[in-house]
Amino acid sequence: MDPALNPQNTREILHRLSGANRRYAEAYPGDRADRQPVHTVYGGAHLFKADIAAKLGAAAQRALEEYAPDPITFAAAIGLGGSETGAATDGKGAPPARESEALARAVYARVIEKLGREPVEDYRIDFEDGYGNRPDAEEDAHAHACAEEVTRGMVARALPPFLGIRIKTLSEELRGRALRTLDLFVGALAARTAGALPPNFVVTIPKITSPEQVLTVVEACELIERARGLKPGVLALELMVETPQSIFAWDGALALPRLVAAARGRCRGAHFGTYDYTAGLGITAMYQLPSHIACDFARHVMQVSLAGTGVMLSDGATTVMPVGPHRAARGEALTAAQLGENRRAVHRAWRIHYDDVRMSLRNAYYQGWDLNPAQLPTRYAAVFAFFLESRVEAGARLKAFVDKAAQATLLGSIFDDAATGQGLLNFFLRGLSCGALTEEEALATGLSLEELRGRSFVKMLNARRAAGQR
Repeated sequence: MDPALNPQNTREILHRLSGANRRYAEAYPGDRADRQPVHTVYGGAHLFKADIAAKLGAAAQRALEEYAPDPITFAAAIGLGGSETGAATDGKGAPPARESEALARAVYARVIEKLGREPVEDYRIDFEDGYGNRPDAEEDAHAHACAEEVTRGMVARALPPFLGIRIKTLSEELRGRALRTLDLFVGALAARTAGALPPNFVVTIPKITSPEQVLTVVEACELIERARGLKPGVLALELMVETPQSIFAWDGALALPRLVAAARGRCRGAHFGTYDYTAGLGITAMYQLPSHIACDFARHVMQVSLAGTGVMLSDGATTVMPVGPHRAARGEALTAAQLGENRRAVHRAWRIHYDDVRMSLRNAYYQGWDLNPAQLPTRYAAVFAFFLESRVEAGARLKAFVDKAAQATLLGSIFDDAATGQGLLNFFLRGLSCGALTEEEALATGLSLEELRGRSFVKMLNARRAAGQR
């Protein structure tokens, strides 16, 4: 029987399909290959100094020394090793004591090392909520001062690996102020550095309600780049998702794809803002929590809207600060009761923050906000524990899958395919980049560092097949 389909009668329909496939590939290039920080620390622009990362790291270490001077105390405070981790348990919902202690000591040691080596991964010089509304002359002065401090940090190599500024909202009342601060800061920085910007520099746009606000910042960036002799497109953008209108537009359509499109290729990330978003829905302060179902909905919409686009997602902040209620007056000491109250307050805030970060990680949000230096120990503890608890199982699955050279593998009760292989590879890449895993632990998968750094599971398998055929 002759086939009904032939090159002549399928030419047009396949041509249309090819066009659709090309448009899909352009719109969904896949996850970015570069590093994503595990957090962004927001701090008021009036407080920014070139050595801010080192100062925050020192403050975090002091908090750890005061309120959890040993691994076991810290683990008990944050609930490290609970049954939600998926680790082997003793039948009562907790991992065996020996394993729990080993995990506690490993996490604590890596937190200490991280705070000394790279305490802040991403920092945002904040001219919005963390700064407030000030006289124009004062904000102008701070824009210039921050540019000077960033220059000093670049020279001293003291800045975090990711850095940026958050301007004010593009509302009718503040649009001029927002653009002026952006212009003054970038202009002053470019003048001092001969047009150089810090690596991974970004401009964060808050409280977005329309694509026109994003487009306004894009066009302002284009004007600034031309005027300052900067490379076109060098000013990357982050979009803050903290209004209902940044989830759904006025006509009921998804808003995020329109906002990203308005950024004209500059959008690097989308950050969820828990408290402004829930306030916009009329949720009262008592229930404005990251675990609220309204936040779950918004985060899921973000994921569905931006999956495969290369836009990195970040969760919001925990606003319960790990700070004791009592401070000693000059020349006086706190009582034992006051010290105990401080300790309990800090431990409670640590546990809330740790649980919030773990919730984000389980939901594939690998970045979040931090607002206080004492949150850094729990941020890293949550991230490190997340990777360490699953390292052995993930490594065994990845090694078995690679050894089978891309044939589907059944290991225990978990069935893996090629997409899962890439997910397992991403697990180790993220763990390595943030310091949760060592190179030795990653190499236990049977992969080489070159293969890991190649970041592509399919390319790695193809290279192994080609090598085996020679």
